[in-house]
Amino acid sequence: MHTTTTMTATVVFDGGSRGNPGPAYGSFRLDLGDGLAEVQRIEFAEPLTNNQAEYRTLIAALEALLELLERRGIRPDAVTVELQTDSELVVRQLRGAYKVRNPNLRDLHERARRLLDHFGRWDIAWQPRAVIYRYFGH
Repeated sequence: MHTTTTMTATVVFDGGSRGNPGPAYGSFRLDLGDGLAEVQRIEFAEPLTNNQAEYRTLIAALEALLELLERRGIRPDAVTVELQTDSELVVRQLRGAYKVRNPNLRDLHERARRLLDHFGRWDIAWQPRAVIYRYFGH
């Protein structure tokens, strides 16, 4: 992993379901600090739990960030990614404080970690629900 970075990207994400599991959705916001933040909303085709929707939204956000960086000719290993979510479980699992015991989350967690390995550095922070709600309205 490279320790020298030239820019910071902020990724705010939120996933949820109506029922647990149930119809699932997610939203994410990508901000490279240039005033051109991108917001995307996702409706997942299959029923998911809230935690699965959180991880699936994070994965979609990281894939979109990698594509955005490629379009702009920016090497991912030169980017620090600051993740923000209201999911304490996702924060603690990605930081390694919690083991991923749920088999339905294990592959999603591993996929998210593999995507994060592309970046120079990353960190994840918990935000109160009200902060995330202001970004997406859900």
